[in-house]
Amino acid sequence: MKTSSAKVSRRVALITGAGKKRVGYHIAQTLADRGFDLAIHYNRSREEARQTVASLIEKGARAVAFQADVSKPASIDRMFARIKEQFGRLDLLVTSASIWDPKRLEEMTPDDVRRHFEVNAMGTFWCCRAAGLMMAEQPEGGVIVTIGDWAVERPYLNYPAYFVSKGCIPAMTRMLAVELAHRNPAIRVNCVHPGPVMLPATLSKHEKLEAIQATLLKKEGSPQHVAKAVEFFWDNDFITGACLPVDGGRTIA
Repeated sequence: MKTSSAKVSRRVALITGAGKKRVGYHIAQTLADRGFDLAIHYNRSREEARQTVASLIEKGARAVAFQADVSKPASIDRMFARIKEQFGRLDLLVTSASIWDPKRLEEMTPDDVRRHFEVNAMGTFWCCRAAGLMMAEQPEGGVIVTIGDWAVERPYLNYPAYFVSKGCIPAMTRMLAVELAHRNPAIRVNCVHPGPVMLPATLSKHEKLEAIQATLLKKEGSPQHVAKAVEFFWDNDFITGACLPVDGGRTIA
């Protein structure tokens, strides 16, 4: 009987963009330590996703990798159908899949803008829609955490398509909080705005130091800081429609 109760008490989380060892990967590891079973989304990083799943299974979690191109709603729908078939429920969605290709404004093409919107805006929205409608059918509801970017408030040069697409996330978060709570008051939707966390390897030492010195706390964040913010939104059941900067004070510095 105790075994049966333990099985019922386990929660299922889907982390998009968690195949590679970036922020989504670390969020998945943290949630496995919390007793979650994990659906790991990847697009082209099949081998990395396989390794991620293996590391989660070593922690005692049930983990399965699911392939989907989040720029295509039909691919997202197929992934969610497979997740429902495999796990039977979904309690937490974290949307960490995104692209960020630098390009000068003068060099941009319509396809550059379209691609960023398809992945960062439409991909996030369609994943949230699918998860939210699944959660609406569960008495326990569920939690959605979108991943934005602190710099939508203070954009920097040469990422115009990225910032336009990521700028949708705060409004999307608030809208989904309203829409989904109307369908099931036990559904909460919030957003994390990471700051200088896992800075790109392409940055020079000078650029990295500049990014760190631009924070109030004068240090680089870690993916664990973002994972802790996700945990906070999971644990606090009286917060919805909120956007939390995890940026060392960079937004106001």
